[in-house]
Amino acid sequence: MSELITSVNNPRVRNLMVLMQKSRERRKQNLVVVEGLRETSVALTNGFQLRHLYVCPDVAREGDYLPLAAEGTVTFIGKGVFEKLAYREGSDGCIALLEARWLGLSGVKLRNNPLVIVLEAVEKPGNLGAILRTADAADVDAVIVCDPLTDIYNPNVIRSGIGCVFSRQVVACSSEDAQQWLRENGIRSYAAELKASSRYHLNNYTGPTAFVMGTEADGLTQSWIDFCDERVIIPMLGSIDSLNVSVSTAVLVFEAKRQRGFD
Repeated sequence: MSELITSVNNPRVRNLMVLMQKSRERRKQNLVVVEGLRETSVALTNGFQLRHLYVCPDVAREGDYLPLAAEGTVTFIGKGVFEKLAYREGSDGCIALLEARWLGLSGVKLRNNPLVIVLEAVEKPGNLGAILRTADAADVDAVIVCDPLTDIYNPNVIRSGIGCVFSRQVVACSSEDAQQWLRENGIRSYAAELKASSRYHLNNYTGPTAFVMGTEADGLTQSWIDFCDERVIIPMLGSIDSLNVSVSTAVLVFEAKRQRGFD
C-alpha cells in the first residue's frame, strides 16, 4: 500500500471537503465528488473520466476497488479521515473525483419519439436525485433542470439518485431556453398543476412528450402554465392536495410508458 493520509488537515483532504460542500468550487475545478463504488461505476460506464480515487483500507474491500484503481490514481486515507468525509451511512470506503461534464440543450440527442422531464427551480437535492432515478428506470431521453436552485452534481443528488445523474442526459438551463428548445423539437408539453381540470390518465402521451414539474411549495410559475400545451392533475383522494414532486413525476412518466407499451 502506498502513502496513507491520516490527517484531515492534509491539503488534498481539505480540498476534497471543500469540493463536497461548495458547488462553486466544483465548477471552478470541474470536478464531481462521488461516494460509493456503485455510483462511480455508473459514471464510468457512461463515459465519465476518473481523476482520483480515495480509499479507506479499513472499510473498503480490496477486490471491490481494485478494478477502478486502474482507471486513475489511488490515495489511501485513514478511517478517521474517511469518517469526516463520508456523508452517508453504510459507505463502502471509496470516494471518487470525476471530471464534470456539462451538457447543453444543443448537445441533447433525442430519439424519434422522445419522453422528457422538465423541472422548474427544483431546490431539494433528494427530490432531484429521486427524479433522476425515475428517469433512468423509465429510460427517459433527457431531464431539463430549469433555473436550478441546487447543483446537479450535489453529493446528495448523486446519493439519492444512486448515480443516475451520470446515466441520463441532464441539462441545466433557463426556462426561456427550455421552452424554445421544446418548440423547436416539436415536443408537446404537459404541466402538472393543482388547478388543472384534465386528469392525467385521460391524455395521450404516445407522441413526443415533456412533463413539466414545479416546486412542491409553489408549483409552476405562470410562464410555464401559459406555455404548456395541456395542464394535467393527479387526482387526490385523501386529505392532502398533492404528492411529493418526485412521486408525481414517476406517476406521469410511467403512465406515458404504459401507453407506449413500455418501449
